Amino acid sequence: MNNHLNFFNDLQASLEEESNRKDEIRTTVKELDRACRKANATLNQVHANPTQPAPMIDFSEIKEILSRLSSLIPKDEFYKYNDLWSRTVQQIVFVIAFSTYLDKKEVVNIIPIVEETLDIKVDMHHDLKGFHIPIEDILHAYISLINEMSRLCINSVTVGDYERPLIISKHVKDLSAGFQLLNLKNDILRKRFDSIKYDVKKIEEVVYDITLRGLHTNAKKRSVNAEAEEDAGDGKRSKKE
Repeated sequence: MNNHLNFFNDLQASLEEESNRKDEIRTTVKELDRACRKANATLNQVHANPTQPAPMIDFSEIKEILSRLSSLIPKDEFYKYNDLWSRTVQQIVFVIAFSTYLDKKEVVNIIPIVEETLDIKVDMHHDLKGFHIPIEDILHAYISLINEMSRLCINSVTVGDYERPLIISKHVKDLSAGFQLLNLKNDILRKRFDSIKYDVKKIEEVVYDITLRGLHTNAKKRSVNAEAEEDAGDGKRSKKE
């Protein structure tokens, strides 16, 4: 009888410990989600005026919360709890990817940037045991980046920037071609990848309209004329000096 009582007492203690851990994880994930939404809202300001420099994002708060979250997860139990924060981490990685794209004006390999920014390893080969970022989260971030570039393409046209949509079109096609090389077995990833064809089509329609109306050529002429006038002005000032 005592053995049975000991068994159920131990089981109850284990269940309470598990429940407390999950509560603590959920509380920390809520903090992480708030910090992520704040960073995303700051970055979204680029859509108000795409011609302006991209807003700077401070990831220090996100990095600190992720460090605390990592300390809550027992070794070798990452995937037992991963569903509690995976969506938020995917969004964080997207924010890093989009801010990097806006800064560098091109699509780059974001894995080393993510690892350096968050101080967390990306699991390229599904062999990491501790707290990490699954490679699937990187792929989700790239798909979200394509979604956002489609939006940026349209917003660029509304402020008279006819050059950027052509650049975006090339980058999106390169990303889409890269995804086509993958044999995606993850159902969610597969569905999300299938959906980006609408973003590609939307961007192609914008580029077609710009080209048909000659807006890109006119914008280039205006840019060249403006540069020539600026150089002429600089020359006149130099002579006076």
